[in-house]
Formats: sequence, structure tokens, C-alpha cells
Amino acid sequence: MSSTPQFGTAEYKSAAGSDRCKSCQQELTGTYFRINGMLACEKCTRQLQAQTPKDTHAIYVRGILFGVGGAIAGLILYSAFGIVTGIEIGYVALAVGWLVGTAIKKGSNGVGGRRYQMAAVALTYAAVSLSAIPLGISYMMKEKKPAVAATASASSSGSSTTDANTTPDSDLVVHQPVKQRSVGTIVGALIVAGLASPFLELQGGFSGIIGLVIIFVGMRIAWKMTAGPRLEILGPFQANGPPAVAPSA
Repeated sequence: MSSTPQFGTAEYKSAAGSDRCKSCQQELTGTYFRINGMLACEKCTRQLQAQTPKDTHAIYVRGILFGVGGAIAGLILYSAFGIVTGIEIGYVALAVGWLVGTAIKKGSNGVGGRRYQMAAVALTYAAVSLSAIPLGISYMMKEKKPAVAATASASSSGSSTTDANTTPDSDLVVHQPVKQRSVGTIVGALIVAGLASPFLELQGGFSGIIGLVIIFVGMRIAWKMTAGPRLEILGPFQANGPPAVAPSA
């Protein structure tokens, strides 16, 4: 018998017809339980209950921290693929969902549940949508290089034809004061634009719809991976005792 009682498939009767524990295969005598529909002796049931990880605030925080790490890794993966190849493939969102779900399960030691699932979905969406920021910056930098080169060429040509007798005062240019935006304002605007980017891409027609659907599939992967383990323990029951009678209405 392994260290953790296993209950894979339902087997209620042995060849001899006696009831046996699904994990240790010992004949049931005295008190027994049903775990996910399978028979289990009291010893294996208590052992399973002791080894099942408990959900605590510390475990939840640890799972979220690991999930944030997985989301950052997914964001880097999604962005790097698009920047290096020049192709933005939405299917990378599936890998992002898997990374986030795996990280949360690792950080929580296998504990799952509704709040873990909600966090996994939010982190997956944030990682995929915010990847639009580095992708957009990379695109603008690539577009800016030819424009800067053309401007520099035009400036050098214009300076060669400038009148040598031009007075220094003619070089003075009056600039209107420009209102500077704070770093926080700029970062906030980028985050909002990034989070809205999957829906803004709907303006592109069918391709935008497909991209949004793929993101939701990635979120679904993260949701399923962080679901709580199914562990239904019924009992205790008495071996060889009279069958339980349902209460009358």
C-alpha cells in the first residue's frame, strides 16, 4: 500500500463476495466509510484525512504569489514570441493558462477551490492582455527608426544650405510650455489600454473574435487546473450491520 490511500475505481465486492477496503484490500470489519463512492476502512480513511492539505490564509497567499510569478512568466513568453517572430499567435494564451494554473497548484501544495480558480482566471487574462504593451512598444520602436533616419538626413541637407550670415538671434525658437504627465499617469493609462486590448481587437473583425475565444480557453484551462480536489467522505457505517433505513417523510 502506498503512503497515501488510493481510490481510483469503484470496487465494492471482492471475488469471494466480502466487502474490502479499496486501498489496503483488507476485509471490512467494524466501522468503515465510503470515499467518493468507494469502500474504505477506518484506518485508511483517517490516514487520508490527515494527509489531505488544509486550506489556510497562508497557503492561499503563497498560491497567489506563485500564480503572479506564473503570470509574469506567461507575459514574457507571449511578448517574446511576438517580438522575436513578428507574429502574434493567440494560441500562446493556452500555455499562459497552463503556467498560471500549475504555479498556483504548486504554491498551494495542491489545494484548490473557487477562490483559487478566480485568481487563476484573473491572472491569466492579465498576463495575456498586458502583453499588448511590450508588443506595442516594440512595434513603435521599429516604426520610429526609419522616421528618425529620414529626419536626420533632411536636417543635414537643410543645414548645408543655410545662409552663413544668419545671426544667432535667428536660431532662437519660442517653445510653448508642454504639460508633463506623471509616470504614474502614463503607467496607469498603459495598464488600462492593455487590459482592454482583447476587446479593442474586436474592431478587426473575425480575427479579433477568434483571439478573444482563445483567451477564454486559456482561462478555462487555468480554472480547471485550480479546482479543489473531489473528496467526499460518507460514514461511518457498520460492517455486516443492518442497512440504513431512509427516514419517513
